[in-house]
Amino acid sequence: MKIYERASAKINLSLDVLRKREDGYHEVEMVMTMVDLADRIEMQELPRDTIIISSQAGYIPLDEKNLAFQAARLIKDRYDVRKGVYIHLDKKIPVAAGLAGGSSDAAATLRGLNRLWGLGIPTEELQKLGGELGSDVPFCVTGGTALATGRGEILHPVDNPLQCWVILAKPPINVSTSEVYGKLNAAGINHHPDTKGVLEAIRHKRFDELCGSLGNVLEEVTLQLYPQVRQMKEVMERLGADGVLMSGSGPTVFGLVSKEAKVARIYNGLRGFCKDVYAVRMLP
Repeated sequence: MKIYERASAKINLSLDVLRKREDGYHEVEMVMTMVDLADRIEMQELPRDTIIISSQAGYIPLDEKNLAFQAARLIKDRYDVRKGVYIHLDKKIPVAAGLAGGSSDAAATLRGLNRLWGLGIPTEELQKLGGELGSDVPFCVTGGTALATGRGEILHPVDNPLQCWVILAKPPINVSTSEVYGKLNAAGINHHPDTKGVLEAIRHKRFDELCGSLGNVLEEVTLQLYPQVRQMKEVMERLGADGVLMSGSGPTVFGLVSKEAKVARIYNGLRGFCKDVYAVRMLP
């Protein structure tokens, strides 16, 4: 028996850091939503008690460093599953891109193994398990659109934004999330994103207001460390995207586009600057 799961990418419509916590994490407030760019995860039970991961992508670890591997081991240990599993990751989401590709793979693995082994784990429990693997994993378990607080694991579902096109562009660099947070002076942030404005725009289905409220406090760090990200933002704005923002800790920049007629022009224009460009939709 084979189980297939879709692991969708996420973008941050708002990402704010309120303070650094005593446990070393940052207290965040962010609005996340899923887009139609996804890895495909295949899972098959093995006769012996082991975890094997494969992928067509030659640039990801296939051992304990892989979040999908960690998710499989966690669910096996926690529920005393004495069976093995083969997991194949068909990667489409760029790695280290601020799109939660690894977190989404881990979430899809939790969902899939829950089905494969008939464990009957409730969604809320899967989210708690995901929180042990990473701050974005609980959101990726359910997807949709949510306001995330705490270190990102406390989720408040909200309405999905108006359907629109999303252009994603990842410069040919990798960004370390821990490095970006490490260089952020949480106490010295002068301009916080308008998270309330993002939520109000979503609630009232006002696309222009959503584009005007986008914000990511991590941009001030990443754009200073990596001028390529700043250039990507400027190019996307110049090409006519309605709202432009860096996702997560970067380096991927996304542009919200309401009119399909603009999509090809923006996509083709960005392809002159980097090869990792995608024209996708927000997931309903």
